[in-house]
Amino acid sequence: MTAIVCLRLLIDDEAFPAARAHEAADAYLKDRWIAPRRYGAVASLAFVLADLRAERLNPEEIQELAARLEALLFPGQAHGQICLMTFEGDEQAVLKFATLSQTELAALAAGRGYGGAAGHVQAITADAIQALPSAPASRPAAPPQAPQQRAAPAAAAAPPSATGWWGLYDLPGEAFVGSLLGLRSDLTQPPPEGDAALLSRDLTCLNDAQSAIKSAPFGDFLVPFGFWNLTTPHAQDAYRSRLSRYPLDLQPRLGASVYGTPREASLGLVSQIRTFLKGSFAVLDLNVLDPTFPLHTFPPELINSVTLTLTGEDDRARLNAILKLVERHATYQGKGVLPCVAGVNSAAEVEACRQGGIARISGPAVSPFLDKPLAQAEGTPLSLARNAA
Repeated sequence: MTAIVCLRLLIDDEAFPAARAHEAADAYLKDRWIAPRRYGAVASLAFVLADLRAERLNPEEIQELAARLEALLFPGQAHGQICLMTFEGDEQAVLKFATLSQTELAALAAGRGYGGAAGHVQAITADAIQALPSAPASRPAAPPQAPQQRAAPAAAAAPPSATGWWGLYDLPGEAFVGSLLGLRSDLTQPPPEGDAALLSRDLTCLNDAQSAIKSAPFGDFLVPFGFWNLTTPHAQDAYRSRLSRYPLDLQPRLGASVYGTPREASLGLVSQIRTFLKGSFAVLDLNVLDPTFPLHTFPPELINSVTLTLTGEDDRARLNAILKLVERHATYQGKGVLPCVAGVNSAAEVEACRQGGIARISGPAVSPFLDKPLAQAEGTPLSLARNAA
């Protein structure tokens, strides 16, 4: 019993900056869509919502969001400035709906459908909740053709990729410097725990990253690997078969982000991981959940960065985790290791990282979850776009 919904904002970009509308919706969902419910930004003005305790979305909650956005973004104006589109269906159909353009959304709101997978579609404003057809309006049937003249059936729309990219922002340089690969499924559900399932995810990431970076002209790229799989001969063989296809000329721009790193990771295992990956990846990043990770036990130059991934819904606990990492700034500086934070989801967390001397950040407050790696360094973190508008 799980409701999975794509929420899209249909808004005139010329009337108001899309970044501010996205930020306002994200702030509302963060406050209201709390555990055990989950949500994640999958693109600009697009969110995926999941409720483990319900079979259907309560549209009145979304209508409350519409009213809140109306009042915040268009104070004193008549209703009708914003329309929220919701789509309920299976996971692949929901993610496909997230890729529709504003033009396609407008056509759907007008009742013309969009031709995607079947699902329950609603247009929600501050004043009304309206069910809409997802299929295009019917057209007159074409005259029959002789068998040899029949056109080939249209190819099915390709499902959205299982992976996407978070923008990687450098705080001292005040610019985006690259992209971090992630899984779309992690936006709505916890990652698997078994080594086999994690290895399968990693191999998918390696395949998708290889395809994306060949045509990406900008920045560095971080690709995820599971810590324990990197120490297992069977998994190493699987990784090696993928890495053999990576272009050597991109090695200086590639980094391995090793998630699941235990707090007491041994020097021997980390050295083994570094040796295994250094032929394809110039940077070794250890992704940790504990901000007190004992970096002092490692020699300089073995690790390039340590990334703390923020978890949980408690804002105070998340900020406290950043503070604990900041308290170890002298150790990081002495070892020549960059302290980084992932999963940043609010302006307060961005500012805490900035004030504490954190090198790089990523997460929903920094960029949307993108289909492709970032193409340029311009721009500010999403959470600061409102001030920049």
